[in-house]
Amino acid sequence: LKCSHVNILTPVVGTLQECASEQSYRRAIRMEGMIEDLVKNLSSEHEELQMLCASAIFKCAEDKETRDLVRQHGGLQPLSVLLGNTENKQLLAAVTGAIWKCAISGENVSKLQEYKTLEALVGLLTDQPDEVLVNVVGALGECCQEQINRTIIRKCGGIPPLVKLLTGTDQALLVNVTKAVGACATEPENMMIIDRLDGVRLLWSLLKNPNPDVQASAAWAICPCIENAKDSGEMVRSFVGGLELIVNLLKSKNKEVLASVCAAITNIAKDEENLAVITDHGVVPLLSKLANTNNDKLRRHLAEAISHCCMWGSNRITFGETKAVAPLVRYLKSNDPSVHRATAQALYQLSEDPNNCITMHENGVVKLLLAMVGSTDETLQEAAAGCIANIRRLALATEKAKYG
Repeated sequence: LKCSHVNILTPVVGTLQECASEQSYRRAIRMEGMIEDLVKNLSSEHEELQMLCASAIFKCAEDKETRDLVRQHGGLQPLSVLLGNTENKQLLAAVTGAIWKCAISGENVSKLQEYKTLEALVGLLTDQPDEVLVNVVGALGECCQEQINRTIIRKCGGIPPLVKLLTGTDQALLVNVTKAVGACATEPENMMIIDRLDGVRLLWSLLKNPNPDVQASAAWAICPCIENAKDSGEMVRSFVGGLELIVNLLKSKNKEVLASVCAAITNIAKDEENLAVITDHGVVPLLSKLANTNNDKLRRHLAEAISHCCMWGSNRITFGETKAVAPLVRYLKSNDPSVHRATAQALYQLSEDPNNCITMHENGVVKLLLAMVGSTDETLQEAAAGCIANIRRLALATEKAKYG
C-alpha cells in the first residue's frame, strides 16, 4: 500500500476492498493503519484506483472508528471533490457510498456541510443509475438528522426529486428515500412541499409493498408527516382505505414493521374521528394480541398506541377483556426508561376502568409503580402516581361498600 506504482497499488486495493465485506478484515484494515493510505490514494489521477479506494472506505465505514479515521486523515474533502466526476458511474457509486456511510457520524456531517457536499448530492438526485441513487439518498437521509441540513435540502430544491423517487421499485432505494423524506418532514415548511406533491399518499401506498423493510421505513416516515401536517386528521381521512390498511399491518410477523405501525397509530389516534374509524377496524384486539413481547422497541410504541387508543368509547374496557393489561405490567421490569414512561401512561389510561385496576393490582403493579413515582422524568412520575391513585380510589370505594 505504501508503494507508488499504480499497477501494483490497484490490485492490492482491489483485493482489500473485496475482503472488506467481512467484519474481521475491516477491523484488520483499521488496525494496520491502512485507512490513511486509502484516503491518500483518493487523490490519485487514476480513476480505477480512486474507485477501489472509495469502495473500500464504503465498506469499512460501517464501523464508527473507521468513520472517525477517514475524517482525521482528511478523507471527506477528496470524497466531496470526486462527486464532480459524474461521467464515471462506477466511481460515483463508490464515492457516494463512502460519503453515505461516513455521514452516519455527526462530526463528519459538519465537515460535509463545510465542503458544500449536500448541494452536490442534491444535484445527483436525477438522471443517475439506482446504484448511485441508493447511496446519494442514504447520505441525504443521514445528513437530514440535523435541522440545518433539512433546510439546505429544501433551499436547493431537493424535496421534489426525493418525493418523485417514492414511485420507484428498487427496494434498497425505497428504504433510503422513505427515511430521507420522513426526516425532511420534521420541518413544517418541508412538510408543506411534501404534502403539495402528494408525498404522504405515496408513502402510504408503500405500506402495500411486499418488502417488510420498505413497509417499516414508510410507516416511520408517516409519523412526522402526521405530526407536522396542517390538518393531519383531514389528510389521513382523505386516503381511501388507508386506515384499514395500517390496522391490517398489525398482523405482520416483522417486529420493525409492528413497532413502526404502532408509532403511526399513536399519531393517527390523536384525531378523534380517525380513532373512531380504526376502532371500527378492530385496532384494539390486534394491539392486545401483540402485548406478550420482549422486544423493547415494540413495547414502547405499543404502549404508546394503547395509551392513545384508550381515549375512545369503551376501548379501555376492551383492552382489559382482550387481555392486554397483565402483559403491560411486566413491561415495567424492562431496563429501558422510555418503555417505563410509555407503559406508565398506558396503565394510567387503562386504570380508569375498575376491572383493569383489579388485574393490575393482582399482577403486582403497585410495587413497581411506587418506585417510579420518585423518577426524575416528570411524565413518568405523574402517570405512575395517577395510576396508583386510581387503584387506591377503587380500593377505598370497595372497602366503603363492604363495611359502610
